[in-house]
Amino acid sequence: MEVKIGSTKLILTIGDITESETESIVNAANSTCMGGAGVDGAIHSKGGPQILQECIKIRKTLYPDGLPPGEAVITTGGNLKAKYVIHTVGPICNGPLTKHQKQILKNAYQNSLKLALEKNIKSISFPSISTGAYRCDVKVASKIALKAVIDFLKQNPNKLDLVAFVLFTPEIYQVYKTSLEEILNANIND
Repeated sequence: MEVKIGSTKLILTIGDITESETESIVNAANSTCMGGAGVDGAIHSKGGPQILQECIKIRKTLYPDGLPPGEAVITTGGNLKAKYVIHTVGPICNGPLTKHQKQILKNAYQNSLKLALEKNIKSISFPSISTGAYRCDVKVASKIALKAVIDFLKQNPNKLDLVAFVLFTPEIYQVYKTSLEEILNANIND
Protein backbone atom coordinates (compact mmCIF):
# COMPACT_ATOMS: atom_id res chain seq x y z
CA MET A 1 0.00 0.00 0.00
CA GLU A 2 1.29 3.46 -0.89
CA VAL A 3 -0.02 6.93 -0.02
CA LYS A 4 1.38 10.44 -0.26
CA ILE A 5 1.75 12.68 2.77
CA GLY A 6 2.65 15.99 1.19
CA SER A 7 5.48 15.10 -1.18
CA THR A 8 6.59 12.05 0.86
CA LYS A 9 5.67 8.52 -0.17
CA LEU A 10 4.47 6.42 2.76
CA ILE A 11 4.64 2.73 1.92
CA LEU A 12 3.52 -0.40 3.74
CA THR A 13 5.16 -3.61 2.58
CA ILE A 14 5.79 -7.17 3.72
CA GLY A 15 9.43 -8.19 3.93
CA ASP A 16 12.75 -8.38 5.69
CA ILE A 17 13.95 -4.95 6.82
CA THR A 18 17.59 -6.05 6.50
CA GLU A 19 17.01 -6.19 2.72
CA SER A 20 15.56 -2.67 2.51
CA GLU A 21 17.19 -0.40 -0.04
CA THR A 22 16.24 2.83 1.72
CA GLU A 23 19.11 5.05 2.82
CA SER A 24 18.43 4.13 6.45
CA ILE A 25 16.61 1.45 8.38
CA VAL A 26 15.40 1.58 11.96
CA ASN A 27 16.43 -1.04 14.46
CA ALA A 28 13.97 -1.91 17.20
CA ALA A 29 16.84 -2.22 19.64
CA ASN A 30 17.08 -2.99 23.32
CA SER A 31 18.69 -0.40 25.58
CA THR A 32 22.10 -2.13 25.46
CA CYS A 33 22.32 -1.59 21.66
CA MET A 34 24.46 -4.73 21.55
CA GLY A 35 22.13 -6.90 19.49
CA GLY A 36 19.34 -9.15 20.65
CA ALA A 37 16.44 -11.11 19.24
CA GLY A 38 14.14 -10.38 16.29
CA VAL A 39 14.86 -7.34 14.14
CA ASP A 40 17.76 -6.30 16.39
CA GLY A 41 19.55 -9.64 16.06
CA ALA A 42 18.94 -9.81 12.31
CA ILE A 43 20.36 -6.31 11.72
CA HIS A 44 23.48 -6.97 13.80
CA SER A 45 23.98 -10.39 12.20
CA LYS A 46 23.57 -9.26 8.60
CA GLY A 47 25.16 -5.83 9.10
CA GLY A 48 28.37 -7.24 10.55
CA PRO A 49 30.70 -6.20 13.37
CA GLN A 50 31.03 -2.54 12.36
CA ILE A 51 27.53 -1.79 13.66
CA LEU A 52 28.33 -3.35 17.04
CA GLN A 53 31.65 -1.47 17.24
CA GLU A 54 29.85 1.84 16.73
CA CYS A 55 27.17 0.87 19.26
CA ILE A 56 29.89 0.11 21.83
CA LYS A 57 31.39 3.56 21.22
CA ILE A 58 27.97 5.23 21.61
CA ARG A 59 27.44 3.37 24.88
CA LYS A 60 30.85 4.43 26.22
CA THR A 61 30.51 8.08 25.24
CA LEU A 62 26.81 9.03 25.18
CA TYR A 63 24.74 6.42 26.99
CA PRO A 64 26.81 4.44 29.52
CA ASP A 65 23.60 3.28 31.25
CA GLY A 66 21.94 2.24 27.98
CA LEU A 67 19.84 4.00 25.36
CA PRO A 68 16.71 5.35 27.06
CA PRO A 69 13.35 4.17 25.66
CA GLY A 70 12.06 6.53 22.99
CA GLU A 71 15.50 7.95 22.13
CA ALA A 72 17.44 7.22 18.92
CA VAL A 73 21.08 6.97 17.80
CA ILE A 74 22.65 6.32 14.41
CA THR A 75 25.41 4.02 13.15
CA THR A 76 26.69 2.86 9.80
CA GLY A 77 24.75 0.19 7.96
CA GLY A 78 27.83 -2.02 7.79
CA ASN A 79 27.19 -4.79 5.27
CA LEU A 80 23.51 -3.89 4.83
CA LYS A 81 22.07 -2.29 1.70
CA ALA A 82 21.05 0.67 3.87
CA LYS A 83 23.83 3.19 4.49
CA TYR A 84 22.68 3.86 8.08
CA VAL A 85 20.95 2.12 10.96
CA ILE A 86 18.96 4.24 13.38
CA HIS A 87 18.63 2.40 16.69
CA THR A 88 15.65 3.16 18.93
CA VAL A 89 14.13 1.51 21.98
CA GLY A 90 10.39 1.03 22.25
CA PRO A 91 8.35 0.21 25.35
CA ILE A 92 8.10 -3.28 26.84
CA CYS A 93 4.43 -4.20 27.20
CA ASN A 94 2.84 -6.84 29.38
CA GLY A 95 -0.75 -6.04 28.58
CA PRO A 96 -2.47 -2.92 27.25
CA LEU A 97 -0.23 0.04 26.49
CA THR A 98 -0.23 2.66 29.22
CA LYS A 99 -0.26 6.38 28.41
CA HIS A 100 3.48 6.47 29.23
CA GLN A 101 4.24 3.51 26.93
CA LYS A 102 2.26 5.13 24.11
CA GLN A 103 4.36 8.29 24.47
CA ILE A 104 7.60 6.26 24.42
CA LEU A 105 6.49 4.51 21.23
CA LYS A 106 5.55 7.80 19.57
CA ASN A 107 8.92 9.27 20.60
CA ALA A 108 10.78 6.25 19.17
CA TYR A 109 9.31 6.91 15.72
CA GLN A 110 9.57 10.69 15.81
CA ASN A 111 13.11 10.78 17.26
CA SER A 112 14.21 8.34 14.54
CA LEU A 113 12.75 10.66 11.89
CA LYS A 114 14.35 13.71 13.54
CA LEU A 115 17.75 12.02 13.45
CA ALA A 116 17.23 11.14 9.78
CA LEU A 117 16.55 14.80 8.97
CA GLU A 118 19.61 15.92 10.95
CA LYS A 119 21.73 13.60 8.77
CA ASN A 120 20.00 14.69 5.53
CA ILE A 121 18.66 11.18 5.00
CA LYS A 122 15.87 11.09 2.40
CA SER A 123 14.48 7.56 2.85
CA ILE A 124 13.87 5.42 5.91
CA SER A 125 12.35 2.02 6.68
CA PHE A 126 10.71 1.12 9.98
CA PRO A 127 9.81 -2.25 11.48
CA SER A 128 6.81 -2.57 13.77
CA ILE A 129 8.57 -1.39 16.93
CA SER A 130 7.77 -3.20 20.21
CA THR A 131 5.25 -5.66 18.73
CA GLY A 132 7.55 -8.69 18.67
CA ALA A 133 9.62 -9.64 21.71
CA TYR A 134 8.31 -6.58 23.61
CA ARG A 135 4.73 -7.84 23.16
CA CYS A 136 2.86 -4.56 22.57
CA ASP A 137 -0.55 -4.94 20.95
CA VAL A 138 -0.01 -4.54 17.20
CA LYS A 139 -3.38 -2.85 16.59
CA VAL A 140 -2.69 -0.12 19.12
CA ALA A 141 1.02 0.14 18.24
CA SER A 142 0.29 0.42 14.50
CA LYS A 143 -2.03 3.39 15.04
CA ILE A 144 0.54 5.14 17.25
CA ALA A 145 3.33 4.44 14.73
CA LEU A 146 1.42 5.62 11.68
CA LYS A 147 -0.02 8.70 13.39
CA ALA A 148 3.44 9.65 14.74
CA VAL A 149 4.96 9.37 11.26
CA ILE A 150 2.11 11.17 9.48
CA ASP A 151 2.13 14.01 12.05
CA PHE A 152 5.92 14.34 11.69
CA LEU A 153 5.69 14.46 7.89
CA LYS A 154 2.99 17.13 8.04
CA GLN A 155 5.16 19.21 10.42
CA ASN A 156 8.26 18.71 8.24
CA PRO A 157 6.99 18.85 4.65
CA ASN A 158 9.22 18.05 1.68
CA LYS A 159 12.09 16.79 3.85
CA LEU A 160 11.83 13.04 3.21
CA ASP A 161 11.18 11.29 -0.09
CA LEU A 162 10.13 7.92 1.35
CA VAL A 163 9.04 6.40 4.65
CA ALA A 164 8.43 2.66 4.51
CA PHE A 165 7.03 0.27 7.07
CA VAL A 166 8.60 -3.11 6.33
CA LEU A 167 6.36 -5.59 8.11
CA PHE A 168 7.48 -9.14 8.76
CA THR A 169 4.22 -11.04 8.19
CA PRO A 170 1.07 -10.67 6.08
CA GLU A 171 -0.93 -10.52 9.34
CA ILE A 172 1.01 -7.54 10.68
CA TYR A 173 0.81 -5.88 7.25
CA GLN A 174 -2.98 -6.25 7.27
CA VAL A 175 -3.24 -4.65 10.73
CA TYR A 176 -1.11 -1.69 9.56
CA LYS A 177 -3.12 -1.37 6.33
CA THR A 178 -6.39 -1.25 8.27
CA SER A 179 -4.95 1.28 10.74
CA LEU A 180 -3.64 3.49 7.94
CA GLU A 181 -7.02 3.43 6.17
CA GLU A 182 -8.77 4.38 9.44
CA ILE A 183 -6.34 7.27 10.08
CA LEU A 184 -6.67 8.59 6.52
CA ASN A 185 -10.47 8.34 6.62
CA ALA A 186 -10.56 10.14 9.99
CA ASN A 187 -8.40 12.95 8.55
CA ILE A 188 -10.71 13.29 5.53
CA ASN A 189 -13.73 13.51 7.80
CA ASP A 190 -12.16 16.13 10.13
